[in-house]
Amino acid sequence: GKPGTVVNSKFWENAQGILQQWGDQSNYMGYGNTMHPFTQIQITEKGFEELQHIVENVRSMVGYEMPLSTDHYGHFDLNNCIRLGKALEKYRLAWFEDMVPWQYHEQWKVISDALETPTLTGEDIYLLENFKNLIHNRAVDIIHPDLASSGGLLETKRIGDYAEEFGIPMAMHQAGTPISFMANVHCAAATQNFLALEHHSVDVPWWESLVKTTDGRKLIDKGFAPVPNTAPGLGIELNEEVLKQHLHAKDKSYFAPTTQWDEVRSHDRTYS
Repeated sequence: GKPGTVVNSKFWENAQGILQQWGDQSNYMGYGNTMHPFTQIQITEKGFEELQHIVENVRSMVGYEMPLSTDHYGHFDLNNCIRLGKALEKYRLAWFEDMVPWQYHEQWKVISDALETPTLTGEDIYLLENFKNLIHNRAVDIIHPDLASSGGLLETKRIGDYAEEFGIPMAMHQAGTPISFMANVHCAAATQNFLALEHHSVDVPWWESLVKTTDGRKLIDKGFAPVPNTAPGLGIELNEEVLKQHLHAKDKSYFAPTTQWDEVRSHDRTYS
């Protein structure tokens, strides 16, 4: 980061002198594994000016006809979240995402009440029951499940429908394969309060070719995902030749037995 933009960064910087949200995940006492209220990171006025400059540059490029949202700010407390929100209010952002861990629904309520820009969280939440505190207290303006980890297609539909009863819309987090993408598309098309679906692979040239659509349609057309109304299932088939070309460098097996999952080896962190 730039000197003078934050307070207390030296304590948390990694070996390269960088303050990163994810940090050194092997260090369970490190910055990336410390919840937001406990880092004592403060953003300075210079820091806010730098952040405003970034948002202003992007907003000037895309204009105000296109929704623009923000995410991944770093780990700092709700007071700094409110200060950041107010500093960026004039840019009419679509939402502030994952400002504090989703578990702190009371802090989310304080942040949401203090800001005019919509707030959003939920990509790390599993099952409807864990969304209910956020929804019942209107702690956020928008919920944000990830279908691949929120419980699947039907459970995510239940989450969206439940939020709709409280007047809360749903955006959907998605950073997976075209298979996950199309499951999200079907869920979104059947959910009244759906707003937008994230897509993290727009710059990966071979991503769309991992599958073939079964009815000849484009997977994505001018920023929209055409819904396959006549094609069966998800409306796609695997393109196995392309899949095999892009297997992970450390594991070239293809649909091999997954005995490694017989052991417990997961990261404990459940928030962004």
